[in-house]
Amino acid sequence: MEFNAYKMDGLGNDFIIIDQRDRNTILSNDQIIKICDRKFLGCDQLIYIKKDNDLDAELEFYNSDGSKSDACGNGTRCVAHLLSKENNKKEINLKVASKTLKSKIFENNLVETSIGSPKFNWKDIPLSKLSDTKNLKIKIIDEKDKEYFGGIAINVGNPHIIFFVDDIDNFNIEKIGPKIENHELFPEKCNVTLAKQINENLIRVKVWERGAGLTKACGTAACATAVAANLGNSSESKTEIEFSTGKLLIKIDEKKNIRMMGPVSQIEKIKINI
Repeated sequence: MEFNAYKMDGLGNDFIIIDQRDRNTILSNDQIIKICDRKFLGCDQLIYIKKDNDLDAELEFYNSDGSKSDACGNGTRCVAHLLSKENNKKEINLKVASKTLKSKIFENNLVETSIGSPKFNWKDIPLSKLSDTKNLKIKIIDEKDKEYFGGIAINVGNPHIIFFVDDIDNFNIEKIGPKIENHELFPEKCNVTLAKQINENLIRVKVWERGAGLTKACGTAACATAVAANLGNSSESKTEIEFSTGKLLIKIDEKKNIRMMGPVSQIEKIKINI
């Protein structure tokens, strides 16, 4: 089977995008895993663009392990940019897991996407039992065998846990990430973020994504981290989340609605033969 697709990324968080609006390309779970494999084509997530009668399109996300994901912030921004080129529009509305996400397209490949409001209730994360989502008291250990207890759980379309630590480079995220992702407290697994507050408006992070592993950037993790850092803030906030590849700007209004802005890559057209 051969078909056309696109490759894009947001700060190195990369995607293969398949347009299903005119041709319904059905891939098996094994084929999705093969496409995402770095030894074949390689990406963090595979995205389907599907037809929607009321909005610009509907999106469906699959992680590199073949599992389905309910949300992908950077992926949504990439597709919004792609469709804005196609439609010559500066505002794109996309259906993602029954929610409508609105994106605004700016110059220099900058895209801002409204993510919605975060959920904090333990059942909404979801967690397997009643817990204090502002401090799960989960233990992580740094490279010097020093123990840290904490973890803030937030759902911003998918489940996240954020650990604020003194130095993210003192931790092996590739060792900690899989353990926390598969922790018994998270029945649907979770995304794991290590965060260091640099100043009031800047946080440096490393992210282990549920179903994808270590990624260069993660949009929903940036949103969840900004929310976690502003839990006690009742006014508007602007927080820059810094990855190794660049920054995302997260704006949270007084009603806790989240907007995420950052760059996306150029659009690369590819052919897939599988």
